[in-house]
Amino acid sequence: MQATHKNILETSKKIAILGLSPDPNKPSNAVAKYLQAKGYKIIPIYPKGGEILGVRAYTSLQDAFNTESDIDILNVFRKSEALFNVAQEVLNLPYRPKCVWVQLGLKNKEAKDLLQKTGIVYFEDICIQIEHQRIFNDSNL
Repeated sequence: MQATHKNILETSKKIAILGLSPDPNKPSNAVAKYLQAKGYKIIPIYPKGGEILGVRAYTSLQDAFNTESDIDILNVFRKSEALFNVAQEVLNLPYRPKCVWVQLGLKNKEAKDLLQKTGIVYFEDICIQIEHQRIFNDSNL
């Protein structure tokens, strides 16, 4: 059975967000805030660390997955050119998320092929917030 957006969203509790900006005007911040409001635990990954939306921000993907357990989704806000490197990094984590979800406007065939070949569900070029709102008929932002 192929995983669907709805299935992944319904069965996930923790979402790591790679490229989460502390700037409230950035899309990554708005998406994270929305996901928090919907009951998901967000794990910010931001190179400068600190705290974002009241949660400790990890400086790297490796650091987040070494410290946090049971991350279900890795939501990626990185340029398309960086996605293959992100995919390679995912394969070297202490455990793998069940899904890598790449935001709207971002695509990389090599990253998609690599992760799907290893059994990781991979969605690209779709906003997790917009999809959540569509699936669960939630018009609140």
